[in-house]
Amino acid sequence: MSLYNAMVLAVYIFAFLAGLPANLLAFYTFQAKVRQKATPIEILLFNLTVSDVILLLFLPFKMVEAASDMTWPLPMFLCPLTNFCYYSSIYISTLFLMAISVERYLGVAYPIRYKLNRRPMYAVFASILFWFLACSHCSIVYIVELAVPDHHNETISNSANASKCYESFSPNQLDILLPVRLELCITLFFLPFLITLFCYVNLVRILTSLPNIHARRKQRAVGLAVATLLNFAVCFAPYNISHIVGFIQNESPSWRVYALLLSTLNASMDPAIFYFSSTAIQQTFAKCFSGLGRKFHAVMPWCYQFCGFCCEIEIDHSGVDKSSISNLGELPSERIVRGW
Repeated sequence: MSLYNAMVLAVYIFAFLAGLPANLLAFYTFQAKVRQKATPIEILLFNLTVSDVILLLFLPFKMVEAASDMTWPLPMFLCPLTNFCYYSSIYISTLFLMAISVERYLGVAYPIRYKLNRRPMYAVFASILFWFLACSHCSIVYIVELAVPDHHNETISNSANASKCYESFSPNQLDILLPVRLELCITLFFLPFLITLFCYVNLVRILTSLPNIHARRKQRAVGLAVATLLNFAVCFAPYNISHIVGFIQNESPSWRVYALLLSTLNASMDPAIFYFSSTAIQQTFAKCFSGLGRKFHAVMPWCYQFCGFCCEIEIDHSGVDKSSISNLGELPSERIVRGW
């Protein structure tokens, strides 16, 4: 196995191991909330979690590909399906991260008006639209892989007695693929990023200007903004910039594969956004770490102390969060009105 393939495999394994447990925990928490009386933010976070879980469930197929020297040893119908889910998850994430930032901003900038007009059904309609936009755009995977002839790729694959999956493209395929990538970059990355940046900059500005807001809550607002913008900058920006470079050069840039690896890490970074956005997630993580700490207490006393330090959220029998770091995710309008 080459050094590059080993690096790809290592990134996939890290993203899978770091992201799957946290996202499954978040999925369990949010699906319980959605089945009850869900708020718009819980609907948006649930959809973001579903997107991450889908990416992580298809990631083992990418691991097999990396372990096979970037050839595709699995049934060929899994090739476009895996890449379709992989790329769709990237742009579903950008859209829902944007929607979360808009929900946060409206709740702080226009608290009374937003509270009066907030409807969970609006979040449902937005979610359906986002899934449709991302999936319809990423259906280009099937168009390029199945509908456009690729005699060049066919020759290479046959001569090497191996199959490549969505890796090298013929001129005919690039004529279709490169403009679509550019459009993806503009509409599903740069536009959501600019909206998200505007919302969080103004959210932090408004909260820091309010004297009655507790300092810890201001820190949580900053934490949410930083975690989201880092996600855009680290995970999504390099890959989408490669679309612009590829369109200008009329070919896929050689470093695009490395940029795509960073996008995989998105699924392991989103749990930080869940934590900053939802009291329910804070309580679930607190229970999880606290339970693990008690189990390891007999063997490693320091582990129990560490988990107790990390899980300062106090939960009573009614499930109400009594901690001093109550959730920014429930940025209720009435809190802003009465001084929060």
